[in-house]
Amino acid sequence: MVTLSISEVAIRSGLSMDTLRYYEKIGLIDAVPRALNGQRRYREDDLRWIDFLLRLRATGMGIADMQRYASLRREGQTLASVQPRREMLEAHAAALALQIASLQENLSLLHSKIATYQQMEASLSSEQH
Repeated sequence: MVTLSISEVAIRSGLSMDTLRYYEKIGLIDAVPRALNGQRRYREDDLRWIDFLLRLRATGMGIADMQRYASLRREGQTLASVQPRREMLEAHAAALALQIASLQENLSLLHSKIATYQQMEASLSSEQH
């Protein structure tokens, strides 16, 4: 099984080594196995989990909610764990959909304003000739 050092994971994930250690300390990442020399050795499962955490963070999920999700994940594949995780992701997805809709409205307004300025520039340019 191929494992990666903390510096290799930092490069691949874009997180600093300090952040990776912090995520482990606060329970977002399970205790990472260590080599005989004491260095953390991350597995592919760890990398997939870190990628998922990065996506949650990028979409605005707070650390406390991520900690709750990670805690439920550690409980395993039980109804008491799976159902609240699904509900958390559904709520997060719904909030994200609202944000996207709002951003789309804002983008539409910007495009409209840009078109107005393009028309004004064309009109002013033709008047000067």
